[in-house]
Amino acid sequence: MISGTRTTPGIVSRAMTDGLESNLDRLRRLQEQISSGRVVNRPSDSPVAAVASMQIRSDRTRTTQYSRNADDGRGWLNTADTALTSSLTSVGRVRELLGQSLSGSISPEARQAIAAEVDALRSGVVDLANTRYLGRPVFAGTANTDNAFDPAGNYLGDNGTVQRSVAPGAAVQVNTTGPTAFGSGPDALFRVLGDIVTHLQNNDDAGLNADLTRLDTAAGTVQNALGEVGARYNRVESMQNAAASKLVTLTDQLSATEDIDLPKTIMELQLQQTAYQAALGSTAKVIQPSLLDFLK
Repeated sequence: MISGTRTTPGIVSRAMTDGLESNLDRLRRLQEQISSGRVVNRPSDSPVAAVASMQIRSDRTRTTQYSRNADDGRGWLNTADTALTSSLTSVGRVRELLGQSLSGSISPEARQAIAAEVDALRSGVVDLANTRYLGRPVFAGTANTDNAFDPAGNYLGDNGTVQRSVAPGAAVQVNTTGPTAFGSGPDALFRVLGDIVTHLQNNDDAGLNADLTRLDTAAGTVQNALGEVGARYNRVESMQNAAASKLVTLTDQLSATEDIDLPKTIMELQLQQTAYQAALGSTAKVIQPSLLDFLK
């Protein structure tokens, strides 16, 4: 049976040209993959891989932001921890001096010297309570103020909380307000220290004995705040470590989705180059004859 389709040199030539273009396109894609190091350079290369890549990149961006938030939170908490620890050291020194003044064998002049030292320690603790992180007083809540306390120890801040999102659905308070850290009312640390100075200057033993109990109460408040800060710091650090581990996983997933297998791709490129050269040679032989060749 004779086919109704007639094969002409033009048809053969077009078929060979189409094959060359197809080979050249595959060669171009392989060269592009090697130069970029990626399998997916545009959505049309692999729609499924492109969607997966976009999702992984979005998740990686969110996780990176969580890690940055955690780093900022650690800065807040570490600053507060240092200030509270130093404050407790000063309180311990005041308690030591207070015990010396109540020993019964101390002169009025020595008490005045102790009063001066306690007053200096009090000023130092006020300075610690006004500690800043990135220009903001860490114990002032969310108030727009230069300091959390004035020189007399009066609180200038508010009860606002500063929070940082460190994981999906997890926000941690990274600040501690002044009253929470240093107390309020008659047992506020600065008021107790001020009363100690006054009672030392006036040689008021009864007042000093009462101050000793109040000082222990104020120190307990600072200690509790320090413990809370430490617990929050550990939580934020744990979340940041989890974010860092997730970033490694996401980076590996993105590499598996996008990156080429270099040895395999190089081998495919060499094979494709060989196939293209062979196709060129074959095509040259097929389309080389002219009309005169057929008339011979």
